[in-house]
Amino acid sequence: MRKSGLDKIIMAALIMFIISMLSACGQTPANPTAQPAQESSSNESNNEYINYEAFNGTVRIPKDPKRAVILADSYVGHFLTLGIKPIGITDHAMGNPYFKGKLDGIESVGDGTSVEKVLAMNPDLLIVFEGDKNIEQFTKIAPTVVIQYGKKPIREELREFGKMTGREDKANEWIAEWDKKIAEAKPKVQAAVGDKTVSILQPYAKGIYAFGHNFGRGGDILYGEFQLKAPNAVQKETIDSNTGWAEVSLETLPDFAGDYIFTSAWSGDDANPEGVYSTNVWKGLSAVKNNQVFQIDRKGSYFNDPISLEAQLKFIVEKLT
Repeated sequence: MRKSGLDKIIMAALIMFIISMLSACGQTPANPTAQPAQESSSNESNNEYINYEAFNGTVRIPKDPKRAVILADSYVGHFLTLGIKPIGITDHAMGNPYFKGKLDGIESVGDGTSVEKVLAMNPDLLIVFEGDKNIEQFTKIAPTVVIQYGKKPIREELREFGKMTGREDKANEWIAEWDKKIAEAKPKVQAAVGDKTVSILQPYAKGIYAFGHNFGRGGDILYGEFQLKAPNAVQKETIDSNTGWAEVSLETLPDFAGDYIFTSAWSGDDANPEGVYSTNVWKGLSAVKNNQVFQIDRKGSYFNDPISLEAQLKFIVEKLT
């Protein structure tokens, strides 16, 4: 037992030593002493690095990342669309059914919180969410780009990743194809739905979530691309507020329920959705009475990357028309 404990201490010390040695290879801090443009140009030509302006400041990243680790799992599909296969992604992204057949050779980093796992992969680029508690440690391992979730629409977001990785042409190709699909489907869906309202509701352990235009679950398509109407409560609490979601109680559920409802259990816990679906309140909703409730994929609906959106678009069009 003593030996095992000593081994763990030695290993932890070794990992911290390696991280400190790598710190010089991290990113340029967001302050007035950031690298001058002239020096950046020299680095770009000699070392194939560029200075990228990220949410967390100026980050010196490889022009053509070969060992990207995506801890912000919402963006795995962006990289795959651009022709970049990460070497590591989270278990959550591994479980996205829309990525089936596209993840061969990619390793899991678990829930993405283990600095040791990330270090062992020797990444050349890290993509993390704003608020990740390990950002400071990750920046000592590899260039780290911090992303604010839900702040940019899909086209702008994909173009930004294209700019980051030197694949703007790939981003524009996907956008052109996406625009064609939306142009074809939008009038059909709008004609079928008319002035009726649509909502996205997911029961969880302590209540219900209602989702808006920028938080996955098909909202990017329903409210963004197709510009369908949301119930007033959904519009106010999730869209106008730009938060993308709202907590709903069973008592207030009718205010958030549209004429059409897209639903599944929330993927963040193991709550039984029947705690909501079996109630008289749920059964009394007009969408339920009129058989206009559609079950979305519990895991896949979380994602709103290009690959997932294509699958969700097909599902949404089929159900609404």
